[in-house]
Amino acid sequence: MSVAVSTSKARQFWAFLLVGGLAATVNWFSRIILSGQGISFEVAVVVAYILGMAMAYLLSRMFVFEKTGRSLAGEITRFTLVNLVALVVVFVVSVTLESWALPAIGWTWRTAEVAHGIGVLSPVVTSYLGHRYFTFGQSRSSSDDDQSTPGGV
Repeated sequence: MSVAVSTSKARQFWAFLLVGGLAATVNWFSRIILSGQGISFEVAVVVAYILGMAMAYLLSRMFVFEKTGRSLAGEITRFTLVNLVALVVVFVVSVTLESWALPAIGWTWRTAEVAHGIGVLSPVVTSYLGHRYFTFGQSRSSSDDDQSTPGGV
């Protein structure tokens, strides 16, 4: 692997972390707002995840990954599939920590926020790999096209 390819992949991963961080912030604060409106923790985690996911798709498509050669619907379908797996991880980690693990160790300070924060962070690497190789991986028909910049800009 050349230094240029290695640097490009590192830049892409850091851009993914930045975009993911922004989307995670939307997710985390949305859950707090939803819970404050009386929505159960479990439902709020799912709804907040969807809001963060929409933000993540738009920013990832614009700033992180190159054009795929797929239709918008194809990309969104793949993005949703990767995120359904991540949602299960976020949900299980968040609910397990909030309902069982944190109380079991005597943790009482902002249990829901801590549990959800850890849950949101838990699928970072698997989501990056899923989006890099499945969602935004090059389709066979576009592999010969110039894909030199994120978002095809």
